[in-house]
Amino acid sequence: MTISVIGLGLIGGSMAIDLKRRGFASRVLGVEKDSVNAAAALQIGLVDEVVSLEEAVNQADITILAVPVGSAVKMLPKILDAFQAEGSRSKIVLDTCSTKSQIVRAVHYHPFRECYVATHPMAGTEYSGPWAAMPGLFDSRACIFANVEESSPKALKTVESLYECLNMRPIYMNADNHDVHAAYVSHISHVTSFALALTVLDKEKDEKHIFDLASGGFSSTVRLAKSSADMWVPILSQNRDNVLQVIDTYIEKMNQFRTAIAEYDEDKIRELITEANHIKKILR
Repeated sequence: MTISVIGLGLIGGSMAIDLKRRGFASRVLGVEKDSVNAAAALQIGLVDEVVSLEEAVNQADITILAVPVGSAVKMLPKILDAFQAEGSRSKIVLDTCSTKSQIVRAVHYHPFRECYVATHPMAGTEYSGPWAAMPGLFDSRACIFANVEESSPKALKTVESLYECLNMRPIYMNADNHDVHAAYVSHISHVTSFALALTVLDKEKDEKHIFDLASGGFSSTVRLAKSSADMWVPILSQNRDNVLQVIDTYIEKMNQFRTAIAEYDEDKIRELITEANHIKKILR
């Protein structure tokens, strides 16, 4: 099995490591537009060879699109066009993007749509680039499969086997539902982390010791603010409506806290915190 990974950052690089080490792929090709990242990926050993996009698609049995969703939406139709030009329905392409609705719509009517499997491995860190790649990143995490009825049974089974090799558990849903859920469990977390970081940075201009006093709680809360703008700008743009709805709800809850604190309403503050504590039933 030859696999091509387009985008040798945290997700693509981590997939390349484990798919090769665990025997799913005998050869891993990489595509990386940044020459420094490409050289690093080769030196680290993430891939066997760095090639052009055309060579990668031509040589691979499976092509993994691990680039920001804005780029993936443009590249996916071209990859399916290459499959069509070759006349081969045995090749497979999958993406790892954090939004699904726009990318599945982009190829909905493509003659070779069945060769594409839409996925979202729910794993990651705040770091990016080939240096961030690590073995075991996906172990025991969930992978979303979207609109599987549009993929061929063979392509779906092969990609399920790929994620099984990564020790991920599959969850199936349609692309629109995925984007709603992702807005609540992932996208709002990043927005609030970015906003908190900006708030603290504004305050730090006057309070030079604020970071000296930062505890583990602050570090864990603001950790996501280190995430790449190149990745998150297209995610928030493509999932705009869902993210805005969640932000409005978040602002509503913040205003409830603000009002209670401003009015010295300790009973209301306790009520809000106690209600929030129910999250322990979900996250253990």
